[in-house]
Amino acid sequence: MEQPVSWIIPRHPRPDYPLFVFLPGMDGSGQLYHRQIKNLAPYFDLRCLVISPQYLGDWEELSTLVIALLEQELKRQSRKVYLCGESFGGCLALKIATKSAKLIKKLILINPASSFNQRPLLSLGIGITQMMPDFIQGSSALTILPFLAALGRISREDRRSLLKAMQYVPPKTISWRLSQLQRFQVSASELKDLQLEVLVIASQGDRLLPSVAEAKRLIQQLPAAKLTILPNSGHACLLETDIHLKDILHHHACLPRSLPAKSH
Repeated sequence: MEQPVSWIIPRHPRPDYPLFVFLPGMDGSGQLYHRQIKNLAPYFDLRCLVISPQYLGDWEELSTLVIALLEQELKRQSRKVYLCGESFGGCLALKIATKSAKLIKKLILINPASSFNQRPLLSLGIGITQMMPDFIQGSSALTILPFLAALGRISREDRRSLLKAMQYVPPKTISWRLSQLQRFQVSASELKDLQLEVLVIASQGDRLLPSVAEAKRLIQQLPAAKLTILPNSGHACLLETDIHLKDILHHHACLPRSLPAKSH
């Protein structure tokens, strides 16, 4: 039986480096971070979370499973964890951080979908998606693609990657994950108690969610948060050819200050 959650390890493991964990968007495939891997690899031991396309757990269960994966990694080698969540993964990152902040050194949120319930029209898609036959769901992905990404800023190959990731998840699972976004909640008191360094990255050109407004709301409640606004980017900004997460982290002093001597 397929595991509900697992890791992709995109480079040879480096247990003496800080751990950088990507939490994916609603596709859960762990495949849409490839453009960022090369520049981050000199600084981190990388992991990408994969969520089984058949998995239908709620936030409590999913966050518990990912925390268990993290704890397994840290048993092998105690080290700093940089937790990075995009969209759906941003919500998951917030859940993990509020439950187990002690595990995390820095939290990075990229267009977190915590504002989903502010878009009633998106919520209408929950029931519709569940009733969609697979062949219709595949073609509907083409319709929503311009809302997910600034297509002019993404290579043709990466557009195909995004479409493939969208089609990776069956309609029943999409409907379930949309319903989880609709129910997602992290209270103001939980955010204020989160004593972590947090970087929130928001796309000004996000056509799917009000990401800039949500980012500003979050940094007002998080005690140690910084904000970066990407003026021309869409929702799936990490696929854009001009967006380099390593440079954004460097600008905000979020890269490791020291690395093992063998890296120099």
